[in-house]
Amino acid sequence: MEQVIKSLLEQDAYKFSMGQAIYHQFSDYKTTWTFKCRNKDVHFTSEMVEEIKRQIKAYCNLRFTEEELAYLENIVWIKGSYVDFLRLWQARYEDFTIDDNAECGLNIETKGTWLNTSMYEIPTLAIVNEVYFRMQYNYDELFESFKERLEKKIEKVKDGSFQLGVFSEFGLRRRLSAEAQELAVKMLADAHLKESTFLGTSNVYLAKKFNVTPVGTMAHEWIMCTGQGNHKHNPAYSNWYALDAWVKEYGILNGTALTDTITTDCFLKDFQLTYATLFSGVRHDSGDPIEWGEKMISHYEKLGIDPKTKTLLFSDSLDFERADKLFRHFNGRARVGFGIGTYLSNDTNVPALNIVMKTTVCNGQDVAKVSDTPGKGMCKNPEYVDYLLRCINWRMEHERK
Repeated sequence: MEQVIKSLLEQDAYKFSMGQAIYHQFSDYKTTWTFKCRNKDVHFTSEMVEEIKRQIKAYCNLRFTEEELAYLENIVWIKGSYVDFLRLWQARYEDFTIDDNAECGLNIETKGTWLNTSMYEIPTLAIVNEVYFRMQYNYDELFESFKERLEKKIEKVKDGSFQLGVFSEFGLRRRLSAEAQELAVKMLADAHLKESTFLGTSNVYLAKKFNVTPVGTMAHEWIMCTGQGNHKHNPAYSNWYALDAWVKEYGILNGTALTDTITTDCFLKDFQLTYATLFSGVRHDSGDPIEWGEKMISHYEKLGIDPKTKTLLFSDSLDFERADKLFRHFNGRARVGFGIGTYLSNDTNVPALNIVMKTTVCNGQDVAKVSDTPGKGMCKNPEYVDYLLRCINWRMEHERK
């Protein structure tokens, strides 16, 4: 196989957002990340495992070019000190454990500084996806089915059948291939859409290539590690620590807060007037999206903030039909945006992989997210999840306003 990851810019934008804040505030933190395949009927062969190892070794040989660093430095919230760090940065193959010691036939774990291991997640998942689909199926047939479906769905946005407001492509981690994601971004960037606006992509390499916006701020790891990585913290206040550190780094820039790491209800305890004013919006990633959106609008109104000035960004398992319904429901009441992933980057005549790579340990202690959807969390230690839930419940039931 050709090399899958050919540039260190083939990375979700929020990894650079978080990476800069990690570099400036948490450079001593260490994390463990664990791969999981949620598909019960998927098995990785020994040949696939060997190819994944080869691809990750190739990724670990990459360095940022001066042209790529100049592009990053021109992003308004990226600071020169972080760019200087990236000039020296290189992935370490020694941080990876890759073998067949798992039910699905593929075990991947990474250990090292949070600065390093955070950067491994997205390229690793992109590599696993492309290796699997190229080696398991007739890739040319898959790509043709992908292209055919993509053309049809884009036509429905072009003719106004679907109204999406502002949307972005978020599919790097679960894409069919680099070729497929590039085609999706190119077609969307070139399309003349009726009543919808294609803003950009989470893939910084493709954002640079097609002159669209690199999109993304924070992921669950940010709240998990800033809130639970310091063992003196009460984990029920994880969101406060995460929001505080983010504002310290960015002020009013780059501010879309992720709400569901330890449930949205707990998040709202900390998302009071100062943070709700400073952050430009919030992102939905689990639970009922209508219920969540109504809850956020109500929260802004209680704080005396006009919801029309804030963005509700939806990113949980979206397709154009779901996005259209959400846009029609909330349009005019708030700014509405969508991050659409697998539906744009890996929609073929075979099921997409449901694979994740999550932080499971920070500074020698378990960390977890519990989200608004049961089963979306991932933690090796059920006792820690129980402890986290008890902390959250105690706060929700006993904290006075």
